[in-house]
Amino acid sequence: MAKPDAIVIGSGPNGLATAISLSQAGWSVKVVEAHDKPGGGMRTLSLTRTGYRHDICSAIHPMAAASPFFRSLPLEEHGLEWIYPDYPLAHPTDDGSAVIMDHSIEKTSMNLGIDSRAYRKLFEPLVDEWENLVSDILAPLHWPRHPMLMAKFGLNAHKSAEKLIQQNFEGKKGRALFAGMAAHSVMPLDHKLTSAIGLVLGVMGHATGWPMPKGGSQSLSDALCSVFESHGGTIETNRNIEHIEELPDESVKIFDVTPRQLLEIAGPQLPNAYKKRLKRYRYGPGVCKVDAILNQPIPWSDPKCRKAGTVHVGGTFEEIKHSEEAAWKGIHTQHPYVLVAQQSIFDSSRTPDDSHTLWAYCHVPHGSEENMTEAILNQIERFAPGFKRTVVDIKSHTAIQLQNYNPNYIGGDINGGSQTITQLFSRPVARFSPYTTPKDDIFICSSSTPPGGGVHGMCGFHAAQAVLRKHGDL
Repeated sequence: MAKPDAIVIGSGPNGLATAISLSQAGWSVKVVEAHDKPGGGMRTLSLTRTGYRHDICSAIHPMAAASPFFRSLPLEEHGLEWIYPDYPLAHPTDDGSAVIMDHSIEKTSMNLGIDSRAYRKLFEPLVDEWENLVSDILAPLHWPRHPMLMAKFGLNAHKSAEKLIQQNFEGKKGRALFAGMAAHSVMPLDHKLTSAIGLVLGVMGHATGWPMPKGGSQSLSDALCSVFESHGGTIETNRNIEHIEELPDESVKIFDVTPRQLLEIAGPQLPNAYKKRLKRYRYGPGVCKVDAILNQPIPWSDPKCRKAGTVHVGGTFEEIKHSEEAAWKGIHTQHPYVLVAQQSIFDSSRTPDDSHTLWAYCHVPHGSEENMTEAILNQIERFAPGFKRTVVDIKSHTAIQLQNYNPNYIGGDINGGSQTITQLFSRPVARFSPYTTPKDDIFICSSSTPPGGGVHGMCGFHAAQAVLRKHGDL
């Protein structure tokens, strides 16, 4: 049998995006996956009891819904069904009410009181131009297609979230809402570019929504695999590649792995200077994750929270800032910022009965072995009195346990490396094309390349374009 033109090692969203893109260009492509099923972080498993469907990592997918590459694919024809909750996001406060992000900017701003006008001024211009903005944002460093629009975005995006909040928001609700979105950066909120994450997620909430795949994140993975196979691609599971010599010399090799794994697998074929640069790559804080079965939906003090697919549990801007700074400095806080997803309220296929699932995690120091379950549950209880009594069964994963599940989560880092200002566009190293290596037949397509973490497949798409530019005559 002829060797494939390309082999993709790893079947996360970026590995599959690379494989699909090359297959669309007429290449013969094979994907190799160490687990028994493709998907990487896009998998859904019975983590507690049989029949209860828990997303092992990714759960809510604003970036997948906004991704120019994913939107170009007929995913719905291959079984994907998006579910859009009534509200993309809720952020409960200690007075018993919650800040609600509605799909409408106008309705969202009405909840913010003194910050109503500031919120609209910040987000409306970006939402109006989102279709022109998204392809420039989710790309490596380049001359933008819409330079004036990118300049408008960059005026605020380059700032720290703390500075943007101080300059734009006066009330506690507006400050908390933006802080919760910016904290998805998994960096201290006084770091530059953390405002970019908050802006992008806020715009997505209004422009494309924060949906979930019916049946779990595995459904997104399955649809991508189906598209790939429809183009003649093949997938081999239960095969862990430890040495590059296991792969055929004739095939181009594209790795959906982080720099540390690339060094372990392909190190013998990479120049020493390049390896030294890969070794300097910095990983960020990890996460501790909790999955549970509940006998009823979370009893939030503000019932509107029940209509949100995602709930940010962290209190005030100041509390969230402290939580993120602590994780960065290697400190475990007993009052962490917690991200909660409520899939079963909107998707009855997640449980075999009338019970509900909980998906939640908090940020912890890199490489943490500490189980933060009690701290996570206490934070939810704070805004949902009686919540702990609803827990029927529970399963937790520390940062190191998540790394054991998926080797790409080095130290529990789900973003493939910290997204600091010095490492956003130069990940994994500064090169004209960051997806290439000094070896013509070795490429990297993971979230350790631009534009970084998130289930959007754009790292893989851009990596495939780099492969085609170098080997388009195959």
